[in-house]
This record gives sequence, C-alpha cells and structure tokens, in this order.
Amino acid sequence: MNTNKIYMTQALKKAWQYQLRTYPNPAVGALILCNNEIIAIEAHQKAGTSHAEVLAFISAYETLSDKKIEFDRFDAHKAHDFLYALPQNFFSECIVYVTLEPCSHEGKTPSCASLLAELKPKKVVVATLDPIKGHDGGVGRLQEQGIEIEVGVCQEEALELLEPFLVWQKRAFILFKIAQTSNGKIGGGYLSCKESLTHVHQLRSCCSCMLIGGNTVRVDRPTLDCRFTGDNAPDIIIYSKEDNFDRDIPLFLVEERFVQITNVLDFSRPSFILVEGGEGMINALKDKIDWLLQYQTPKLSSHCSNYDVDMNLQFLFQEKKGVDLMLWSRGLKTKEK
Repeated sequence: MNTNKIYMTQALKKAWQYQLRTYPNPAVGALILCNNEIIAIEAHQKAGTSHAEVLAFISAYETLSDKKIEFDRFDAHKAHDFLYALPQNFFSECIVYVTLEPCSHEGKTPSCASLLAELKPKKVVVATLDPIKGHDGGVGRLQEQGIEIEVGVCQEEALELLEPFLVWQKRAFILFKIAQTSNGKIGGGYLSCKESLTHVHQLRSCCSCMLIGGNTVRVDRPTLDCRFTGDNAPDIIIYSKEDNFDRDIPLFLVEERFVQITNVLDFSRPSFILVEGGEGMINALKDKIDWLLQYQTPKLSSHCSNYDVDMNLQFLFQEKKGVDLMLWSRGLKTKEK
C-alpha cells in the first residue's frame, strides 16, 4: 500500500464512523497532511452542518496556529467565513485527502470546491468523483486554479462508503439492524453495550422511519425512541396483516410520532428505512435488504432464539463499539427493488 492509500484509508475510516448519520447527505471523510505529518482527520457529521473538508481545515488551523477557534465549527457559514479571512497561503504546504470530490454547488452549506480554490492547498487527493450531476465539477474548479489534483485513490472503497447515498437518490435504502451474541443468539433481553445502543439511537434519529414486524410489537412492547441521544423519536411502520395492537404500550404513546400499520410495503420513495425485527421480519425482507448492521456482543448464550435465515453477505467495514463488534455488510442476494 502506497502512502496515498494509507492516508486515504484513514479518511475513509473516519467517514465510516458517521455512515448513515449524515442522511440525506453522503458520509465523507477528509485528512490534511503538512510536511509529512497528519494535522487533521475529520468527517461530515450531520446534514446542514460543516462538511468534512471544512472541519479538517478548522482542525488544521488550530494545529498550525496553536489557537482554538471561538465559534461553532459545525456552523458552515461561520466556518467558511473564518477560513476565507485567513492570510493568503496559510495552507499552501498542505495536502488534502478527501473521500468524495469537493462539492461545487451551494445548498444549505457553501461550496467546498470554492473554498479550496481560495485556500489553494499544495495538492488535493480525491478518492472518487461526485456522481450526482450538478454536484460535480469541483475537481475542474480546483484545476483551473492551478492546484495539483489526483483522483481515484481507494476508489472502490470510497464507492462502497457512498453506496447508501446513491441508492436513496432513486428509492429507499433498507438497513436491517441485528443485535446478537457471539454464537448468534438474539433473545434474553438487552444484548448490546451502551455505546452500541447509543449508535442505534443516533441512526433512529436521522432515518426517514423505522420498520418493525407486528410480532415484535405484540411480544416485546417496545418504545423505539432516541432516549440515549435526546433526539426526536422516529415515525414507525408496523408490518402486519392484523391491527390488534395494545395502544397503551410505549410505542404508541410517544408524542408527535406517526405510526402506520400496513401489510403492503412500498420502497419506491427515496428514503432511509431502518428495520428492527426478528426471524420473521428478516425472512420477509431478505430480498429487499440493502445492508445489514450487526452488533455482536462478546457473550455466548444458550437462549433458543436466533435468525433462522439463509443469506450470503459481503463484509464492508467493522469497528468496535464499546465491548461490541459492529459489522456493516451487504446482502449479496438483494434484488433490484
């Protein structure tokens, strides 16, 4: 692995920490190198806030100047204004690694390509070009300013990171969440550690809605809120042939929540749907699931419950969440929806 791939891999790893939490934006990571030293690694964290490159430049400024900023770095407009006001050539010896072509358009946040064109780093290394028409063109803008550009470093890995974003441009992206022991058991109360539960609640807070099976509601009587993060609870779709649910269980008592009960599922609308359920649900949806997210706790259990399903998976990324192992996987038998 050459040095460019090593640095880009670090940017990709950072972006994976916020995978899907940036919905409807893509997960993006950025790294800044100065005199062969990493001075910043950042990732886009939430839609409507500063992008990865901007956060990386703010961190790089703090490292190079040994000063802390006094404004909210996630306020994109304030961050851009601050960086534009820095002395010319402040970042002239820096090399920027970014997992996705800097955006050329103005939306809720200013254009990152315009910012980089003004800051004029020594070089910008891009993993993959932006495939969305109207968002692309950032590389061309930088080249017009005489900035050295390299494209295609870790491109395959960057496209895997980008896959959910590309899917929800045209239809629903379906993520099935699983929590299990190391020997595949799913029963017996809470299995995941607090860090894993917090991550699930972060995903719940930004998904378009949650999809659960009727049996899960009847047996588990869940709440399905975001109490670990303090965010608003997601709307719920209950997949069931019968509407015979106890309306006094916590799920139905969450304020400002919409609950739909249906036996017909439509995944044609661009969205991010988070699925939580048991064996029946995963078998019903196995040809619709895009990715699985597994939280595997370091525990063996004699409980009888497990996922009795046949699915071939491709592992995409893994990291630790507290004591748990978190695995992102693609369902290889997923059919076009």
